[in-house]
Amino acid sequence: QCTYVAVEQALRTHAVVLSRPAWLWGAEMGANEHGVCVGNEGVWTREPVGEDEALLGMDLVRLGLERGRSAREALEVMVELLERYGQGGSCKEEPQPFVYHNTFLLADRREAWVLETAGRYWAAQRITEGSRNISNQLSIGTELTAEHAGLRQHARSQGWWSGEGAFSFADVFSLPNQPPRMEAAKARYRAGQELLRQHAGHITAETLMAILRDKGSGICVDSEGFRTAGSMVAVLPRDPAVPCVHFFTATPDPSRSVFKPFVFVAGVKPTPQVTSPTFRDDPAKTIPRFQSTVDRRHELYRRHQAALELMERDQERGQKLLETLRDLEKQGLEGMNALLGGTVTPRPEELADLFFDCVEAEMKFYP
Repeated sequence: QCTYVAVEQALRTHAVVLSRPAWLWGAEMGANEHGVCVGNEGVWTREPVGEDEALLGMDLVRLGLERGRSAREALEVMVELLERYGQGGSCKEEPQPFVYHNTFLLADRREAWVLETAGRYWAAQRITEGSRNISNQLSIGTELTAEHAGLRQHARSQGWWSGEGAFSFADVFSLPNQPPRMEAAKARYRAGQELLRQHAGHITAETLMAILRDKGSGICVDSEGFRTAGSMVAVLPRDPAVPCVHFFTATPDPSRSVFKPFVFVAGVKPTPQVTSPTFRDDPAKTIPRFQSTVDRRHELYRRHQAALELMERDQERGQKLLETLRDLEKQGLEGMNALLGGTVTPRPEELADLFFDCVEAEMKFYP
């Protein structure tokens, strides 16, 4: 059972760690035990968005992670389900529907892909070198590695493509008249490209955390209506003997959040402090949906928001708190760099408690 619709069960699913809006089944980003990572963003295209309930892009993120042992396999799972069930339904926990299609980043230890969709149609590009970013717009041009079997015929039948010359997915399927929000997305996309270019050849987890915290570019959003709700950075070593490390904030606005490391090992300790409460008569599941509101904030979120009030009320104390949190994050990064570099070999039980211990340490510093 996904957010709105049920799909057939797989014979076997993989362990996953997810960063997700609490009201729905899927996830905005996450990883699985095989080192596969997937994240999504909303996009608007020439294909009409459907308010009819189907799969959400966030459902596809989780389905790909649960059923794919590699980035390529996750992609195949996602497009097969997309073609069969379609995408649609509100992506926000509000009575007024908010609907979009999706673009995805997928990566594992050896491969990286961009998957972009327009309704049931899709295009995928394998990334073989350098860096790649997405930002709420179609970005795959003529470099298609794989595509929906009927993609080009559909474009011709709609009069969007003549059938002659190179076929650019972004040019053909993007809206000719972009809404204002797309202009901001273009600027954010270009800024992301430039920030990655500046660090070409020596991009680290710290580099990506700094980019995700960049306010000037609009990558880090903390404004009315929308804000960066959670952030994730993954380190996926090519050497299968070295574990993958996944850093999650589990709180909004990465500029004032702590990236905490998670490693897949047997017996991972549950972290209730970042698990949202559940409700018997959940307004997201009761038809008609979203007729009432419930408080879904988990404990770390509540404490994090209280810290924001302190930062706004007392700048000096707020700055000291931020410095303390940065020191905590630095300790976690140093420990993980030692693990990735092979200079330390932590016991499995230490790794099982790792994320829990980091959350506990962070909460100690909050008011």
